[in-house]
Amino acid sequence: MDDDNTDGVVLQFGSGFQPYRQYLLEGAAKRRPLWLIDDEPVGWQQPYLAGSSVVVPLQGSGLVLDHDALLAAAEAVAQTHRVRGVFTYDEPSVIITALVADRLGLTGLTPAGAEGCRNKVKSREALTAAGLPQPRFAVVTTAEAAATAAAEIGYPVVVKPRGMAASIGVALVNGPDDIAAAFERADDSSRSGPVAYHGGALIEELVDGPEISVDGAVVDGVYTPFCIAHKQLGPPPYFEEIGHIVDGNDPLLTDPELRELLRSAHAALGVPYGITHTEIRFSSRGPTIIEVNGRLGGDLIPYVGKLATGIDPGAVLVDVAEGVQPDLTMDHRSCVGIRFCYPPEDARVVEITVPEPGAVPGLIEAHPMVPAGATVRLPPRAHIGRHAYVICTADDPGTCADRLTAAAELVELKYEALNETEFSGRPW
Repeated sequence: MDDDNTDGVVLQFGSGFQPYRQYLLEGAAKRRPLWLIDDEPVGWQQPYLAGSSVVVPLQGSGLVLDHDALLAAAEAVAQTHRVRGVFTYDEPSVIITALVADRLGLTGLTPAGAEGCRNKVKSREALTAAGLPQPRFAVVTTAEAAATAAAEIGYPVVVKPRGMAASIGVALVNGPDDIAAAFERADDSSRSGPVAYHGGALIEELVDGPEISVDGAVVDGVYTPFCIAHKQLGPPPYFEEIGHIVDGNDPLLTDPELRELLRSAHAALGVPYGITHTEIRFSSRGPTIIEVNGRLGGDLIPYVGKLATGIDPGAVLVDVAEGVQPDLTMDHRSCVGIRFCYPPEDARVVEITVPEPGAVPGLIEAHPMVPAGATVRLPPRAHIGRHAYVICTADDPGTCADRLTAAAELVELKYEALNETEFSGRPW
């Protein structure tokens, strides 16, 4: 081991899409030198890294799924550097991150805990065994079985793939006429991810009510929430997340019933260390677990949380990876929200114009998300087809939501309609 590297590095798997994830690298790099292991050479990530390794994806896959090669890459870094921890915020890398932590003897999400979060079937089974509130569900492998399960659970139902994220392939089904198409969409969506989750779908009871997501840190079995976001969904039948609001004064942060539910869910899933993103719906039955993911939230939720509270999620990632209880003290408490802008139809972008900060009271950021010439498609033909976003602050969530709506209306999109009769690409 080199003497110059005694302070060590933290391994990172996957870097994600720059507009969504750069702030995390920046925050993490301030905490500890980072070594990125990814499937492409570094570009925009370079200023934040002490080093990097490239692992070529499996043939025909755009995702890093070759665990043997990734383990070997991590072990090679450990031969020359002190590896102090390992983390990811990239959903497809959750399992390998846990395997590396286990192989190198590091604290982190265990392989069993990672599988319990990543595999939605195992999540449901573990939460059922613990007697925790969640939707009634069934696991099916054919459209016929999906129809039978939906009839037994009772419409409306939610159909989702077994191992995807970002609401990809998820749809609300109101009656038997649409169940077969929804199953086929979920089944097809699953085939872009790890082979272990290929095929089939979950059929779940619809839990109606407002939804939140909770980013939390688990160190030595102690779970602490640090960012609660109230979610806005797009029009049904799809569960596209079009906005989030984080309030540093949110009473749910200290709500004893919610905190006990979150603690119990993480214990049931076997998560002694890690960062998680839990989705909860509030129905007439009270808080109900929709899913627990073994990584930080996407959609710039942790960034919005940082603006609202001052807690740096990149620093939290590194601390938890090293088995250290992070400092989750808020240095301020404000209300901040984000709204994503979608085209009115499938489009090829010509030009995007966003308003300047202050154009609407509380507007602090507005940015395009795709360049001119990009194609942007709507569900079900694609997911996360945003062309811009706006961020606003206010004294309370209601005012923040109104300001986000006003700011989003000032985003101007010039586009050419695609008018495609067929689209052969996958829906994401």
